[in-house]
Amino acid sequence: MPDLIESLFPRPRRARVSPGEGPGRDTPLVAREDSSLPAEGFRIRSDAERILVEHADERGLRYALATLDQARAHPVWATSVVDLSDHPDFPVRGYMLDVSRDRVPTRETLLRYLDLAERARLNHFELYIEHTFAYRGHEAVWQDASPFTVDDLRWFDAQCVARGIDFVPSVNCLGHMERWLRHDEYRDRAESPDGFEWAGEHRPAATLRPTRENADFVLELLTEIAATTTSGRINIGADEPFELGRGASAEAVAERGRGPVYFEYVQYLLQSLTERGYRVEFWADVFAEHPELMGRVPHGAVPVVWQYDGPELSAASIERADTEQRAKWAAMDFDVETTRSGARGRAAALIASGEPFWLAPGTSTWQSFVGRLDNAIDNLLDVARTGLDTGAGGYLITQWGDYGSFETPSVSFGPLLLGGAIAWCLDSNRDLDPARVIDEVAVHDATGRFGRAAVEAGRAAAALDAPLLNASQLFTVLWRAGDIPAASWPTPAGVAAARDHLESASRLLAGAAPGAGDGRLCVVELEHGVRLALLGADVLDLGRDGLQRLDPGSAAALRDRLDVLVAEQRALWLFRSRPGGLDDSISRLRPLRRVLERRAASAGVGIPRGSSVPPADDHGTA
Repeated sequence: MPDLIESLFPRPRRARVSPGEGPGRDTPLVAREDSSLPAEGFRIRSDAERILVEHADERGLRYALATLDQARAHPVWATSVVDLSDHPDFPVRGYMLDVSRDRVPTRETLLRYLDLAERARLNHFELYIEHTFAYRGHEAVWQDASPFTVDDLRWFDAQCVARGIDFVPSVNCLGHMERWLRHDEYRDRAESPDGFEWAGEHRPAATLRPTRENADFVLELLTEIAATTTSGRINIGADEPFELGRGASAEAVAERGRGPVYFEYVQYLLQSLTERGYRVEFWADVFAEHPELMGRVPHGAVPVVWQYDGPELSAASIERADTEQRAKWAAMDFDVETTRSGARGRAAALIASGEPFWLAPGTSTWQSFVGRLDNAIDNLLDVARTGLDTGAGGYLITQWGDYGSFETPSVSFGPLLLGGAIAWCLDSNRDLDPARVIDEVAVHDATGRFGRAAVEAGRAAAALDAPLLNASQLFTVLWRAGDIPAASWPTPAGVAAARDHLESASRLLAGAAPGAGDGRLCVVELEHGVRLALLGADVLDLGRDGLQRLDPGSAAALRDRLDVLVAEQRALWLFRSRPGGLDDSISRLRPLRRVLERRAASAGVGIPRGSSVPPADDHGTA
């Protein structure tokens, strides 16, 4: 068993445990406020005479009592004198959950996230919303999405308040509006109503024209959803307006520049909301590229710099990129050198200007099936170090759901907890054992097998030894039906190494015994993610264009495996999430199934007799 201090989560920044007569059952507890302590800080001193808890404020008392509960459960508590003190590195420590990329969690699932956030001492929780809120008068946008209602979000706000956490709606207001602009009644609001070309692909309209009319339109939406929280905070997004300046605003951008056109729109929203008393965040991906915009953020608003890959992966991806990849990056205006430097590079303009800002790492779970744990840890640590060195006021861990949110919620539990502990105190939590944290805090597995399985699975992406930003090829090779860039294709040795990690995870899961209420579901979810990743490994093993060369029997076998996995995905989805968005998510695998069906049918190998899975068409499962 770990010693008392090692058993605490998060680990305190200063602690001393000495042998001696400790508290008994009747030892009095004395709690008192001490304004000299840092915000949210506390101190605990215990011996046979008393247990003294000193705290800076309400949250400090909350964290002190939670720490005290953990310490009391340790066998040496009664025979030890304890003296510890603690306070957070970052004033704002948050988690942002994407609930718009198809997966809208149930209330029970939201509570699961919140309970973990509370254990990790997070004080800020965002729900990222594009079209999954039941806005008044906009039924066409959300009617099939199983959206959150006003009652849902007010309930969630109450649950957050009970845990000492601020609930913050995160709502996009410029880019990422494709779920709105696809409808005729909103089409005229688009920068490019017919879509646009991006990195060699045609994409549907996603960005609003940066007009005052559109700003007033989204301001109504922002005000409506902001009324569901008592925190007085809102995140207006405003990131990745990819087609800005390529359509309706082309002339304005040519005359004044992209940065000024962008920020005139965003600044109007910021000013309008801060004047009403809201504290407002916005993503800084465009803002940070324009030093001339520094100093123009209204008081009460803050830019948030995101960086989702750690320095190690970023550098390796850049060094090993081929000419094709570099040309694609250039077409996307992707700043290679900025990314090479990790979070510090992304925030360079803000650091130089002295502009207040927050930083946002990621869980590295999206586009992976089983997570990319090595990158997650490197990213979480890099962002924390950068934030401490530069005085960033917030640390916002993000869990995105790119390309269908295939990853089950439990895959993110480890990064959530690790990120929270790192944000609380980097120096004392930088070396936490992720397997132990997952087992002891997230799922309560005394066997130690579930945590090790999650770590093994989460290291499969790195084992491919084919560095890829923001995704794992185990996922991308499936949703892109084998059409991934040549530079992204791993060697047979890399695929074999990834498969070893996945198979090791599968063996460990066979003996896992998590005691959490959803423990068995966590096991089934990870087993399912491993099987999906193994399917990705098998497709990677075929080599480039290998799917097109498959013999009919092998194609039919892969098709049937895919059908089983899709059926499992549907069932597991409904344990944690609402039905809206499920079909959209599953449709990401439709191109792969079409390829496999064509190859299988080339020799008359069709759907197995008695199968309930229809051929892949507009009504198929994939």
